Amino acid sequence: MPMRKDDIKKAVAILGRAYARSCDILKKRSDPFQTVISTALSAQSTDDQVDRVTPALFRRYPTPEKLALAKISDVEKVIKSVGLYKSKARNIVAAARVLIERFGGIVPSDLCELIVLPGVGRKTANVVLIKSFGKAAMPVDTHVFRVANRIGIGPGKTPEEVEKKLIAAIPEKKLAEAHFWLITHGRAICHARNPECGRCPVSNLCDYNVRGLGAGAKKRRLGARSGRAG
Repeated sequence: MPMRKDDIKKAVAILGRAYARSCDILKKRSDPFQTVISTALSAQSTDDQVDRVTPALFRRYPTPEKLALAKISDVEKVIKSVGLYKSKARNIVAAARVLIERFGGIVPSDLCELIVLPGVGRKTANVVLIKSFGKAAMPVDTHVFRVANRIGIGPGKTPEEVEKKLIAAIPEKKLAEAHFWLITHGRAICHARNPECGRCPVSNLCDYNVRGLGAGAKKRRLGARSGRAG
């Protein structure tokens, strides 16, 4: 169930206070080319996995021009520890070639142009927009999708639907920051399984918890059943 506007405002403010430090990454713009490639590599992989391969990858291929000329088999060797490395190697080399052929080697700052690049969907494009160009955007990964639906701040059946709901619900100037707040909340407390509702700073506003689906409510129900059984 969607949150009321007043509750959304309260929830966003609370998450902002709780996870303010998660936005430190926005203080410094990241290199657009490196952001495109590293984010494309992150699908179905952990940040740690990506962080282990990107230093060597960018030392060997520091520019779109260098990567566009690379042999896919050589790129595979560098990123082999990342999930789906074969398809990702093909995609990032192809993306570099498109950057050269269509954009003169310059990463575009427009979402519709970014998603033309092989391996780059809306989430990756939005990450590039907020990290490299300082634009207001809402990348929706698994954490954002789950938290937005569970809390009720931006319910939707698809990532794009959730993205639209969040953009409509959250002030533009807070949108990029809210992306990191939601991710951090999903990682720290609002887990896919066994969310820690007792530690949640927005539990009193959360649709999931209010409907009695939260961890605390489940324990109370189990306790009540045990009492009746005794």
